[in-house]
Amino acid sequence: MDSIREMDSSNTENASLNVSNNDATSLASSSSSTSSRYENQKRRDWNTFGQYLKNHRPPLSLSRCSGAHVLEFLRYLDQFGKTKVHTPICPFYGHPNPPAPCPCPLRQAWGSLDALIGRLRAAFEENGGKPEANPFGARAVRLYLREVRDLQSKARGISYEKKKRKRPPAQQILTLPLPPPPGAS
Repeated sequence: MDSIREMDSSNTENASLNVSNNDATSLASSSSSTSSRYENQKRRDWNTFGQYLKNHRPPLSLSRCSGAHVLEFLRYLDQFGKTKVHTPICPFYGHPNPPAPCPCPLRQAWGSLDALIGRLRAAFEENGGKPEANPFGARAVRLYLREVRDLQSKARGISYEKKKRKRPPAQQILTLPLPPPPGAS
């Protein structure tokens, strides 16, 4: 997995990418000054994950990272969450707007984790990773996200129904009268 740009351990403030010669042009084009908000967030998320791998004990290289390490990262992020997730023993379990404070933990919201994994999954492949080796697309990660979604849905009394796509209205076929066959009167 040498084609993946490994996280550089020389920079402690930001995780930077160690770029091989054949990847230099792709990095230059992706770091233009007109990057979208999504691209900027994806780069920050990628750097944060790289920093996490660097600080991991023992330090991990990206090529040795698995779905289990991604789950560890997501659980680590929970400590910075701002979403109150009621426990089943809490009197406000299942209430979207509890009337009083409670000691239930703050966690990362499911939607935030889902979006984060989507960005990291894309960043992994953009940085030379093979889709079939993408730890962010591992089955364990998908199952964890589903479990978090279901738990938070029950705890907050909010369902996360998949949005139904609106189908475009069916186009009417324009039928023109055919001219009469030759010789018909």
